[in-house]
Amino acid sequence: MVMSPTLQRLGHVVLGLGAVAVLALLAGFLVFAGSIARDERTLDGRADGIVALTGGAQRIGDAIDLLAGGYGRRLLITGVNERTSRDEIARLNPSQRHWIECCVDLDYRARNTIGNAIETRRWMRQHRFNTVAVVTSNYHMPRTLVELDHALMGSDRVLPHPVIAEGFDADRWWRHPGTARLIGSEYLKFLVSWVRTRFEADPEQSRAAIMMGRGKPIKLVSEAVMRAQY
Repeated sequence: MVMSPTLQRLGHVVLGLGAVAVLALLAGFLVFAGSIARDERTLDGRADGIVALTGGAQRIGDAIDLLAGGYGRRLLITGVNERTSRDEIARLNPSQRHWIECCVDLDYRARNTIGNAIETRRWMRQHRFNTVAVVTSNYHMPRTLVELDHALMGSDRVLPHPVIAEGFDADRWWRHPGTARLIGSEYLKFLVSWVRTRFEADPEQSRAAIMMGRGKPIKLVSEAVMRAQY
């Protein structure tokens, strides 16, 4: 069957648009990979509070070091597993026990990065903080900043402190399939978060956030766990 000239032109247009979309997606990925922090830097200024997102033991240690260094007055560790107690965190960081006992709050409710941002907002409002230093892995930082900026509605200052995971080679990621897959996955999640936050008013009322996380970003926890926060 011979296609009409109109259908042929339409097919060429569709193929052209598809090629442009693929090239744009690839270019965006390269920019994303190039923007990932290569080394840890001292925070540019001090904040009212510090927030560490769980997902790596090094994040917690770095965050407590910032607290001990006077970069914030309190530390929130968000997304803590319900089976993880304050004492267990202190056992893993024995030299920092004083800071853990006096100035660290634990959040057991956040289920994902969206929940981390929501709980950070609640915590900042509770303590009347206007600036926060955020500690998470370097590849996770771009998406974290998108979610935090959205939850805080741009009214508060966020200071990023990216943690460089051991064995994560951001300079030669293409040589390491595991690293390449991790960056690719995080890039797609970043794009989805960026698009979602353009069209919703509040992450706590977001149906898209529930669909993305296969459940609400904030979970209910028992009273005993809630009392263990502080």
